[in-house]
Amino acid sequence: MHPRLPLAYDRLGGFFAMSIAALRFADVTVAYDRHPAVHHVSGSFEPGSLTAIAGPNGAGKSTLLKALMGELSLAEGSIDLGGMSIRDFGYLPQAAEIDRHFPLTVADTVVLGAWRETGAFGGVTRAVAAKVRQALSAVGLEGFERRQIGSLSAGQFQRVLFARLLLQDAKVIVLDEPFTAIDARTTRDLLEIVQRWHTERRTVIAVLHDFEQVRAHFPTTLLLAREAVVWGPTDIALAPENLLRARAMAENWDEGAPVCDVKKRARA
Repeated sequence: MHPRLPLAYDRLGGFFAMSIAALRFADVTVAYDRHPAVHHVSGSFEPGSLTAIAGPNGAGKSTLLKALMGELSLAEGSIDLGGMSIRDFGYLPQAAEIDRHFPLTVADTVVLGAWRETGAFGGVTRAVAAKVRQALSAVGLEGFERRQIGSLSAGQFQRVLFARLLLQDAKVIVLDEPFTAIDARTTRDLLEIVQRWHTERRTVIAVLHDFEQVRAHFPTTLLLAREAVVWGPTDIALAPENLLRARAMAENWDEGAPVCDVKKRARA
């Protein structure tokens, strides 16, 4: 890990233990054209938990995150944000969904994480500029402020996005495939930041494909195959029999099945 990480974190000053309520899913179903992509998922992300969402390709993992973030409407069920608003969430979508051709510098991108402090049209104060530099130092990109994001490698750009999350100082961190197609050193460094968020009692939720990575770093797992197979301790969720069950469920899923005809319940 970048040797200045602990010091940079301390200087940022916004990181502290947080007490928040659980995020509760009740019978959550998300559908595309009335066909369910996620079906009857119930459970909770406890305050300060570190949870991986894992499962076969096409299991609905990213869909579930988009529903949590309000990007997709629920066909059925409800999501209780525990008294928080979506403004309290830091969200990192898949890299493929982010346009890197827009002419932004690294500093411009990171400072977007301070929107609650600067406002929609506010200027960047010296204090915010200092936080940008500190966040970039924390992710190992000291001196990259003026670089164009389009010139960065995949790993460097992911470090920039993590720096932006550091400035956002969110209570809940939601990551969609944060370590896909990046180098091993960057993955290791960013996992250390994830672990630091966990020690600060932030709630961290991440979609991951690497089961060994999940076993090594995430104590809780939601194993998803359109439905929740297991939601609990990682060693139980990723037991061989549960992985086989998840694969069978995904392979046998009826893409033409209609969503259950149950009265919609409003999002909490």
